[in-house]
Amino acid sequence: MNTSNLICMANRIGQFFASMPDRDEALMGIAQHIQRFWERRMRAELLAHLESNHGEGLDAITLDALRAHRDLL
Repeated sequence: MNTSNLICMANRIGQFFASMPDRDEALMGIAQHIQRFWERRMRAELLAHLESNHGEGLDAITLDALRAHRDLL
């Protein structure tokens, strides 16, 4: 799996949820979307990137969602 592709996809999800007026709800929505629709190996690779590269390339809202709701992934 290409990590840069996962980052782009995660950021697109984040951009969609960023328009929500409630930031906490947006963060939860991002995490839930990734949990529901991404394969386990995709989620694992994204989390590994978060650990090893501190989420480099991820938009702020996406990064916040992954950190806040890591237990869902």
